[in-house]
Amino acid sequence: MAGPNGEVTDELISLHEELARGGVGLSFTGHMYCDARGRYGRHQTGIYSDELIPGLRRLTDAVHRHDGKVFAQLAHAGSQTPLSDVEPIAPSAVSNHMSGREVAEASGEEIAATVEAFGAAAARAAEAGFDGVHIHGANGYLISEFRSPLTNRRTDEWGGSAEARERFPAAVVGAIRSAMPSSMALTMKLGFRDAVEEAGLEVDDAVAGAGQIVAAGLDGVEVSSNLMADYVSASIRAYVAVDRRRAIRDLLPHRIFKRPAAEAYFLPWAQALRKQVETKVILVGGLRRTETMAQILDSGDADFISLSRPLLREPDLVRQFEAGRTGLVDCTSCNICVLHMEIDPLRCWRKPRWRLFDHAARRFTGRLNPKRLDTG
Repeated sequence: MAGPNGEVTDELISLHEELARGGVGLSFTGHMYCDARGRYGRHQTGIYSDELIPGLRRLTDAVHRHDGKVFAQLAHAGSQTPLSDVEPIAPSAVSNHMSGREVAEASGEEIAATVEAFGAAAARAAEAGFDGVHIHGANGYLISEFRSPLTNRRTDEWGGSAEARERFPAAVVGAIRSAMPSSMALTMKLGFRDAVEEAGLEVDDAVAGAGQIVAAGLDGVEVSSNLMADYVSASIRAYVAVDRRRAIRDLLPHRIFKRPAAEAYFLPWAQALRKQVETKVILVGGLRRTETMAQILDSGDADFISLSRPLLREPDLVRQFEAGRTGLVDCTSCNICVLHMEIDPLRCWRKPRWRLFDHAARRFTGRLNPKRLDTG
C-alpha cells in the first residue's frame, strides 16, 4: 500500500485507522525497510529517510485518534529480496532458500553500516510518534540469515559459533535501544527454527540465542520461523481450523474431505522460550478460536495474542470479542491475500463475496501466477 519510494499513502493510513477503531490494542506495521539495500517489495513502506517522517506521523496520529497503539516494524530483506535493482547484503555468499539469489559476503563496514541504519530508522520512528519498535528478525530476512548456520558461515566476530551468530541481532537491538527514548518499547519477531530441508537453526540454539538478544534490550519476543523455503509451510499455514461446515460455507470444495490444519503451530516454541528466557511472549500463527486464545493466555504460555489474516477479514474482531463473541473467527487462512501481494492492496478476497469471483477471474485470465504461492 506504500508509494513508489516507500511513502505512506492514504490507503495505508485507512487500514491502520480501521484496526484501531476495531479495538486492536497494538498493531505492528508491515515490515518497513530501514535501508535502501534492504528493500523487499515495490510497494513496501520505507523508514530509511527523514523525508518519510511526515507521512509516518500521519499514520500514528490516525491510530492515536482511536486510542490505539502502533509499533514500527523495522526490517532488512537481506538476500531474500526479489528486486533486481536492489544491491543487498548477506552474511555469507550462499544461495537464498526462497529467491535462489546469491549475494557476496558482507564486509565488516557494510555490517556496521546496516546496524547504524536500524538505529537511524528507530530514531525516525520515535520522531514520527510510534509507541515502540518491533524488529523483524524472522522469516528468512537478514537477521534470520545471520542467525542460521546454513547462511552464516563466517569465521570472524559475526559468525563461527552459535553465540557469535547472535551478535548481529544483538547489535541491532543495542543500536535501536540507544536511538530511541527509554519510554518506548522494543520487541522482536524472532525465528526459532529453519523451515528448510537441511538441518539448520534448531529450537534449543534459538532459545539460547533469544536470551542473548533479550539481554541486549528487548521487552518482548514474537515467536515465528527462521529461514523459509516457502511461505505456507513455514509461517502462514493454510486452512487452519477449517472443518467441513466452514469449507461448504466459504466455497472451499477442495477442503470438504480434508482435515483442518492445526491451530497455534508456534506454541511449542513459545513454551520453550517461556521456560528459559524472562521476557514478554507474543504468540502468532494460526489462532482461530476464542477458546484457543483464552487457554493460551490463561495458561501463561504467552502474554499477548497476535493476529494478522483474521483482522483483514474482520477489522472489528476485537470489538466482537468484547461483545461476547466466541468460537471460530471467519478467516479461512486461504492465503489469497498473500497471492495478491505486490499486485493489489492488502485485503481479504472473501469479503464481500464478489471479490472472490474477481480473484477467480484474474487467476483464470493469467493475471495472477498460481505458482507464486501454493495455497493448499
